[in-house]
Amino acid sequence: MVKTFYAESGQGLVEYAFILVLVAIVVYAALSLLGPTVGNMFTDVNTELEALTSFLQVV
Repeated sequence: MVKTFYAESGQGLVEYAFILVLVAIVVYAALSLLGPTVGNMFTDVNTELEALTSFLQVV
């Protein structure tokens, strides 16, 4: 029984590593798809903040 326990203990580690790899692939895919959209949002916010700053300096 002890031998069986030790033989299966590495199996859990492999399963966790497999899940971690799958999560990393999903995150990479999501960032690849949404990256340009998020980048454009930050660019738009930056443009609006620069316009507001210029307006407030005039006033």
